[in-house]
Amino acid sequence: MLKNPWETYVSLIEQRRAEVAALEARHRNLGYLRLATVAAAAVVVWIALASAKISIAWVLVPIAAFAALLAVHDRLLRTTELRRRAVQYFERALARLEDRWPGTGETGERYLDPAHPYALDLDLFGKGSLFELHSTARTRSGEDTLARWLLSPAELAIARARQQAVEELRPRLDLREDLAALAEDARSGVDPEFLSAWGESESPLKGTHLGGLVWPFTVIGIAGFAALMAIFLHSAGLTRAVPGAGEVFLAAIAANGWFLHRYRGESGAIVAAVEQAAGELKLLSEVLARLERERFQSPMLAQLRAGLDVEGAPPSHRLARLRRLIEYLDSRDNVLVRALEIFILWTPHLAVKVEAWRQQSGPAVRRWLGAVGEIEALSSLASYSFENPDDTFPEIVEGAGPFLEADGIAHPLLPRGRAVRNDARLGEPAQVLVVSGSNMSGKSTMLRTLGTGCVLAQAGAPVRARRMRLAPLAVGASIRVSDSLQGGISRFYAEILRLRQILDMTAGPRAVLFLIDEVLHGTNSHDRRIGAQAVVKELVARGAIGLMTTHDLALAEIVDTLGDRAANVHFEDHVEDGQIHFDYVMRPGVVRKSNAIELMRSVGLEI
Repeated sequence: MLKNPWETYVSLIEQRRAEVAALEARHRNLGYLRLATVAAAAVVVWIALASAKISIAWVLVPIAAFAALLAVHDRLLRTTELRRRAVQYFERALARLEDRWPGTGETGERYLDPAHPYALDLDLFGKGSLFELHSTARTRSGEDTLARWLLSPAELAIARARQQAVEELRPRLDLREDLAALAEDARSGVDPEFLSAWGESESPLKGTHLGGLVWPFTVIGIAGFAALMAIFLHSAGLTRAVPGAGEVFLAAIAANGWFLHRYRGESGAIVAAVEQAAGELKLLSEVLARLERERFQSPMLAQLRAGLDVEGAPPSHRLARLRRLIEYLDSRDNVLVRALEIFILWTPHLAVKVEAWRQQSGPAVRRWLGAVGEIEALSSLASYSFENPDDTFPEIVEGAGPFLEADGIAHPLLPRGRAVRNDARLGEPAQVLVVSGSNMSGKSTMLRTLGTGCVLAQAGAPVRARRMRLAPLAVGASIRVSDSLQGGISRFYAEILRLRQILDMTAGPRAVLFLIDEVLHGTNSHDRRIGAQAVVKELVARGAIGLMTTHDLALAEIVDTLGDRAANVHFEDHVEDGQIHFDYVMRPGVVRKSNAIELMRSVGLEI
């Protein structure tokens, strides 16, 4: 049985804060110890120089101790930073439970496309959005993956596999905490597309002979260096003259100088690319190493974990080898290495080794990033599931006609204490619900609630409902369309373009769930009724199901033209002591009153 999420988060925050305090105390103590080693070294030097009773070599002991303390200190700082990040992670989680979360997370606005059939209408992205509520991903790959899942419904088998994976990850707070802390470095520093493109790009060595020539020219260089040493030793009077040493030295310099000049472009391109890519891979290496330690049972997670390995070698081992190559490349700044470069061809050797690493492991980089992204996206959904234990996994039924059934469904973006649950049925017999009601009574929220539930269901996420069943559906919404000054498009024209888009979607492989708010309210009553009736009839004829809201009670008569395939439902309000009250409960039938005049009076208009 899962623990109470609020109590769990409060307890973990207290634990991590206590650990941070203890680590900071150790940090201060280490600082004192480092000062003590410096003082000890000074004492040893003073005694050795003043009395000669001890050897100056004893100064190496405090120097070694100081170096060891530096290494311990670096690890301590890293651990402290990870604990601080854990505190921040659980504080954000607590904010979600206490409905303080809008504006505290990643909003995902970069994924917002006004032309998408429902992203803007259903508040997928932006402050206080579905993405901000659900996303705990700390890598760009994780955020990209979750956004993609929300923007496009998954196939039935994939949605079910995600549900199983989310259920397995739901109690794994340790993994989610570690991923959040470790992946923070990769959040701003890793460009997944750059890394993937680097791993898959064509080799700069293609069509060249650098790999085959580097060793023969290295032998020439070593011979030239040996000749140089022979000349030097002979000049110092330590050896006899070596015949031909000067000629060998000059020939080696000329040959290797030509080699370095000829292949400087290829070597430079490889080195420049790997220096940028390796830095980003290093940021991901700890995340990958953490995932390598996991063993999963659900098929999707097990497959993602297996995808991290390349021919049996985990990415942490491969990345460790790449890091060593980068360290060797960094040593080119050493004066001695620079002096010997023309003899030992240090840079071309490393360029060949780096390129060999990229040819072997580079194609797996996209798979590594994809696995990290999917596991982070699944962990995000698992966090939401852990924090909302009453939310259920919907049942998606394939092969049946288009339908949607929801019992006790509410909108997940509303605070738990304020959200009112409703039941809804679409499909047989009623394909369309015409929703009437007064202003602010809950009509638009009902559209968004069903649309959001459908999107989450087909992303593999739990929904805020006691029970939900649906067929695979494509969502098309006309709720928040607006005019465009730059595009020269009026509000009415933008709406009819969206209606055209929804009608076109019915030609796709999935039945359409349409959500139309205040249909055609930008035109006169006569044209509105004719146009709305035509649009709804066409959608029904094409097998779509959905809801249409209206203030115009004349539009409720559309139901009469569709028979059993449509039904009227409504939201209502009542006035008490001059105040308008809503219960946000959806009822059958057509609303019989309006609150527009009362609302105008409530803001001080003389009506």
